Amino acid sequence: MPSLDLLLTFVEVYRAGSLSAASQRLGFTQPAVSGQLARLEEQIGEPLFVRTSRGVTPTPGATALASRVSGHVDGLRKALGSSEEPLLGGTVRIGAAAEFMTLCATPVLADLTRHGVQVHAVLGLADDLLAALAADRLDLVVSSIRPTHDALHAEAFVDEQFLLVAPPDMARTVDPERLRNEPVAALAHLPLVAYAEELPIIRRYWRSEFGRRPPNPLAFVVSDLRAVLEAVTRGAGVSVLPRYIALPALQSGKVLQLHEPEAAPLNTLYLAVRRSAPANSAVTVLREALRQAARRWDML
Repeated sequence: MPSLDLLLTFVEVYRAGSLSAASQRLGFTQPAVSGQLARLEEQIGEPLFVRTSRGVTPTPGATALASRVSGHVDGLRKALGSSEEPLLGGTVRIGAAAEFMTLCATPVLADLTRHGVQVHAVLGLADDLLAALAADRLDLVVSSIRPTHDALHAEAFVDEQFLLVAPPDMARTVDPERLRNEPVAALAHLPLVAYAEELPIIRRYWRSEFGRRPPNPLAFVVSDLRAVLEAVTRGAGVSVLPRYIALPALQSGKVLQLHEPEAAPLNTLYLAVRRSAPANSAVTVLREALRQAARRWDML
């Protein structure tokens, strides 16, 4: 049976995605980590990782082993009083939309600072943030669009679910039967509260669900989805919002879901990094923390 030390090294390499990042987290030299991994592969009788220019890629055998032992290794570390991560140090520069950064990412980032990491968070639109990432002004971006730049690598992260919401008084002006049969006409009298004049989110919802652009009058434009929600609760109009932003107002009855499609429109968020970025243990830890948080969120 492999020793706990070898399994601990394996789990760190599996989570970090590179030998150098794992060595920093463990406090070992990279040759020491490589040697331990070689001993484990010899004992198991099969390779566990494919070495690439950007790190290591786990084999199917490594994925199966990680699923069997990761929880036990973490439990043993906790029992032995070593559950705290070592101090990482350094700086992480992360970019995301203001709403996601405030409501979702900040708790994860605040936890990272306890390990000695300085966090620089930048708020903005996806295109601008991805350009900053490609120019080495950011280390990690949570993007609402899939990057197409050759220098960037992205992985699907979590899905946003979009809901059409209205203040209760406006919702009551919509005839349910007409909404089922003629949804565009049934909703046409309702003013819109939008993130931008081009109605990017609302337009996508109308086209996905109703097959055309909304003919509704535009009442209020504000470039923050939290402010959009506030305007809706104050009776300015209706809007389409990610579920994680609208949920508190829905639960309190301040807004109502005006339309319930069979499958709510989704938008995938991506975690993007530079392909050529040097190993940074803090960035690696942050990516894993965001992945774990996304599993708890399931869908935003």
